[in-house]
This record gives sequence, structure tokens and C-alpha cells, in this order.
Amino acid sequence: MNKIEHIGIAVKNLKDSNELFFKLFGEPHYKTEEVKSEGVNTSFFKVGDNKIELLEATKENSPINKFIEKKGEGIHHIAFDVDDIVGEIKRLKKEGFKVLNETPKKGADNKLVAFLHPKSSNGVLIELCQDIKG
Repeated sequence: MNKIEHIGIAVKNLKDSNELFFKLFGEPHYKTEEVKSEGVNTSFFKVGDNKIELLEATKENSPINKFIEKKGEGIHHIAFDVDDIVGEIKRLKKEGFKVLNETPKKGADNKLVAFLHPKSSNGVLIELCQDIKG
């Protein structure tokens, strides 16, 4: 793993949260994107070398909506940048981590993504991210 790619925060209302985080960071979000496969709208902020991703559910059965119903708004996941997502999935499975999606899928921000189940990582949902090349 190379670095923390971003921290994902589940929010109920993206518009209101964009305003709140603009006030916090003093900079507006630089990108919004819908990820239909996950049922979310995303908004990205740059904070120094780091990124914050806000996630708002677009449908009731969205993982983000389920998260908010269970735990409320807050940190949803930590994402790590990797060079070889398929290799990392294999390595982490051998190390005993439960992988939620063994085949990477397209995520926001031009990334291939895969997730580790929080039960295998001390209650933290871990996202692996690899830039889509080409």
C-alpha cells in the first residue's frame, strides 16, 4: 500500500455537507460524481495532500443509507492507494482478511476499488484503490 488515498464520510445531505466542509476547510469541493452501481453521489475535497470523500445515498438500499440508519453520519471508510489491486486482494486474503468483492469494480474518481470487511479489520471498512490506466 502506498498511502491513504482518501477518507470517506457518510452524509445525509450532500449539499448541506458541502457547505459545512467548505467552511471547515476554507476551500470548495473540487469534484462531484454519481456512482450508480453503489447508489451514491460523491463530493471530493482536497486538504493538503489528502482527500475527503463525502458520500450521500441516492436510493434506500444503498450501502451508505444502511450505514447511516445503523450508525448515523460519520466516517464510513479509509481508502488506500495500491499499484496492483488484484495482487493486493490475493495477498490480503492469504493474510486472513475477508474481501467483500474479489473482483475490483469501478468506483469514483477514475479508480478500481475493492473492500475489506470491517469484521476482519478491527471494525474499519477498508477500501483498496487503483488508478484506472488507459
